[in-house]
Amino acid sequence: MGGDQGTVQETSAGGVVFRRMTSGIRFLLIKDPYKKWGLPKGHIDSGESLAETAQREVAEETGLCDLKLHASLGAIDWHFRLRGIRIHKTCHFFLFEAATGMPCPQAEEGILDCQWFTHSDAMKAISYENARKVLDRAGSIVTGRFETTEMSD
Repeated sequence: MGGDQGTVQETSAGGVVFRRMTSGIRFLLIKDPYKKWGLPKGHIDSGESLAETAQREVAEETGLCDLKLHASLGAIDWHFRLRGIRIHKTCHFFLFEAATGMPCPQAEEGILDCQWFTHSDAMKAISYENARKVLDRAGSIVTGRFETTEMSD
């Protein structure tokens, strides 16, 4: 049986959101309750697939509802303590395109801001190293698929 005794295993899902604009491809980051830039993510609701969770969480935390799923970006994991309990969290990420809509942070969940960044600026701004790797993977996919296609506002 894997895992440490006394460690709670948690699974969540989230998304990297991009938009093709006339000024180039942009990636959406959220500012979390700790005032750190990251990616939208959250807990899986009963009966949801990982991709459905990711899409719901992105929509809830950013206000963007017209999301097109492009790819799985794999998973990251980390350990932390909450009220004395050791938690091992695994988060599965997916790549979404939001062609329309204005991002609006979910204040009731402590999301302070949502902003579009170029890939290089997002890589500098993102606060979590493991999330930076996911964003880098997303950037490679988007650049490979959409770099030469026509952009729209």
